[in-house]
Parts: sequence; structure tokens; C-alpha cells
Amino acid sequence: MALKQEVRFCTAPDGTRIAVASVGSGPPLVRASHWLSHVEHDLASPVWRPWLEALSCHHTYHRYDQRGCGLSDRSFAGLSLDVWVRDLEAVVDYLGLERFPLIGMSQGGAIAISYAQRHPERVSRLVLVGAYAQGVLEREGAEKARLEAETMVNMMRVGWGSDNDAFRQVFTNQFIPGGTPEQLRWWTDLQRRTASAEGAARTLEVFHHVDVVKLAASLDVPTLVMHSRGDARVPFDEGRRLAALIPGARFVALDSDNHVLLEGEPAWPRFLDELRGFLAPDSEAAPAGTASLTAAEAAVLELLARGLSNQAIATQLGKTEKTVRNQLSVIFDKLGVKSRAEAIVHALRHP
Repeated sequence: MALKQEVRFCTAPDGTRIAVASVGSGPPLVRASHWLSHVEHDLASPVWRPWLEALSCHHTYHRYDQRGCGLSDRSFAGLSLDVWVRDLEAVVDYLGLERFPLIGMSQGGAIAISYAQRHPERVSRLVLVGAYAQGVLEREGAEKARLEAETMVNMMRVGWGSDNDAFRQVFTNQFIPGGTPEQLRWWTDLQRRTASAEGAARTLEVFHHVDVVKLAASLDVPTLVMHSRGDARVPFDEGRRLAALIPGARFVALDSDNHVLLEGEPAWPRFLDELRGFLAPDSEAAPAGTASLTAAEAAVLELLARGLSNQAIATQLGKTEKTVRNQLSVIFDKLGVKSRAEAIVHALRHP
């Protein structure tokens, strides 16, 4: 799949330049910033490229590098949750978005929660993946975790910029323990590319003290919380706790050990199905003339109409080829057609 992205820069209230990348077409989908991002390198990433392909399939997917990271200014003075939220406000205003779904991953969850609480009129839906309400140093009864957090920050200052990958590999194994050798190498290299040792350490120190418990409890926006059962970076219980805090939030447990899900693992298609179902209800996702189709079925039909094979559809949507075949059978029955050709004609007549 040929992906093209547009990279632009907006200016935060304090003058910091923030790199904003947009890919895909359709209604907007915004991702709050999180630690360790670099929009310039995502397209070639064996970890992030599948995310870009999946999330830009039906949306214009907007993401940006956190200050101190990637293409954004490498300033990290005066870091705080409020500063990060104001950066997100600047990005949204720059893009001219009025209402949109917002994704918060990992540390970005606290930023997304804070933004949604401040601007409920703008956030149509909130998705939180591997997120938490309190940083490690704000949680109760976690002396061992506290010692580990402080040790990790010190390790950053000592070894982040070293030519020896051993220090950075410790963090890599927390984020994607199930990665392939290529993915592990790429993630380890990303750490040094995206932030300086001091910038990374200062950023992590601030995130350790984040506390959005009260904000989460006061949210009034449809929310989906997803978390990996074996997450080594953010404990599974933190995801459960976050979902319990947010009124009406739906919680999905993912069978993975990875903090950042990887294409090809069993949890990946489950994650995509849950995400797409949440972002595109039947009434919004189905084209005219296909109102009886679910969001997932409408997505399959759209790719079929583009001429993609079952295998190509499965790859793009993160499904198995058998699942696509089964869904096509259901689609044919609902549309009253008997072949792929008839289904394509039907889809083209009802764009």
C-alpha cells in the first residue's frame, strides 16, 4: 500500500514548533502525542507503518511529534501535562478541526483525557490504548515500581546516547518484547533518533507524576479502553482501573505481551475490529444502499470494490483470509448478489 503523508509545522503558545503529519483521506482521526515518536521515520517503520495503514484506511489520520521528540523542537524546558495539552490544542486549531475522535496511547492517554475534559464539544469519541490515570510515582503501595522508575530515568541519562545498544534494549524489551529481530533493532535505534538522553529522561520524569484520576471520572464522552494483558510497560491493572474511572467506558482486554501491538500477532485483528466498530457505527459507516452491513462488512466491500483480492483485503484490515471469505458470503447474502462482480457493481452504484 502506497502511503503518502504531509508534514507541516504549527506553533505552540510558547513559540515551540510542533511537527504535524497527516496521512489518508476521509473524516479526521487525531492521535495525542506520546513519548518516542518521529513522524519522518514512521512510514518505513516495521512497527508503526501497519498502524498508519490501518488507521488511515477510512480516515485522515493526524499525529504529531511531542515537543522534544522527532521533528518538533527539541526544547524540554518547563514540561508539564498542561503544556502538552496546550500543544494538542494548537495542533487541532492549526488543522481547523471542529469535531473528531481522539486516540491516546500510553502516556498520551493522560493528554487525551485532559483535552477531552476541557473540550467535550470537540471530541466525538475517545480511544485509550495501553494508557493509565496515574504515573508510577503517584500510585499507592508501589515501592518496587518506584525504585524501578527512578532507576530507568537514571539509565537514560547514562546510556541513552551511547553507541552500546544495551541500555536502550532494556526499554525496547518493555515496549515490544514479542518483536521480530528487525522490529527490535528498529525500536532500539528509534530511541536515539527521536530524543536526547536528557530530553527523554526529563519527559519520563514528568510522566511519572501525572495524575488525571479526577479528570477521567468527570469525562462525558463515549470511551473505549484497550489494554494488553501482559503489558510490561504499563500494568494491565492500570488499564482496568482507568476504564472503571471513566463513566460508561467499554474495556477490551487484548491477549498480548506487547505495549505497542504488532501486526501479525493474534491481538492485532481483535484490536482493529474493536477500534473500527467503535469509530464507525453502522449508521455512519455503511454507504447508501448498504444500510444492513456492519462497519466491518462495509470496510470489506469498499476494498473489494477497489479490486483487491481476499488476501490483500485481509492484510489491509488485519484479518485472516478465511475471515474475509466468510464476511464476503454474508455481504453477498445481504446485498442479494451471487458473485464478486455483482457486489462490485452494487458498491460502485452506491458510493
